Amino acid sequence: QVQLVESGGGLVQPGGSLRLSCAASGSSFRISAMGWYRQAPGKQRELVAAVTKGGNTNYADSVKGRFAVSRDPGKNTVRLQMNSLKPEDTAVYFCVADTIYNLRSERDIPYWGQGTQVTVSS
Repeated sequence: QVQLVESGGGLVQPGGSLRLSCAASGSSFRISAMGWYRQAPGKQRELVAAVTKGGNTNYADSVKGRFAVSRDPGKNTVRLQMNSLKPEDTAVYFCVADTIYNLRSERDIPYWGQGTQVTVSS
């Protein structure tokens, strides 16, 4: 089994920055793709960013140019640097991991963290 633990959420003013981190433990040798989902109040979860073991990335259109995802494959950690934050970025952010090269669709992703709250407000 794989456990994912997120850290780094909190309250930030609009225009500010936060960095989220996620560390995998357990049978982490199984992990290939990693990424981040978020869920805002009253909305469906959405993919924010993903990164393959080889370092290829993709982003939601709403965060392109503001967020950057990175990972250390040797340690199975993934980070999300969030800049120029907006109130609409307020959500619970979930770290995810998969055993194949690219993340599967949301319902099929096997490993999820418990989530960390990010609130963007003045």
